Amino acid sequence: MSNVVNKKQISEERVYEIIRSPLITEKATALSQFNQYVFEVMGNATKSEIKQAVEKLFKVTVLGVNTVLTKGKTKRFKGRMGRRQDLKKAIVSVKQGQTIDVSVGV
Repeated sequence: MSNVVNKKQISEERVYEIIRSPLITEKATALSQFNQYVFEVMGNATKSEIKQAVEKLFKVTVLGVNTVLTKGKTKRFKGRMGRRQDLKKAIVSVKQGQTIDVSVGV
């Protein structure tokens, strides 16, 4: 197999669909010292699409993207069983010296 990267450009609308919001948690904040940032992304987004979207939105150079699928928990709400939504997270590594200000939002 060859390492062929999908060079298909994504539209401006798709960029805003892919990156839903930055995740601001204690672990995600700790990762920022290693030039890594965590975003909630669309469930069917690929790593190459996430890379292109982050580069377009924040004008940074992305070195790598790791994704995590978190299945929603079953919880009880006012005596009734419910289920939280599934969540896909992307951990994005950016080039040394570049930063993303996640406090301003997308």
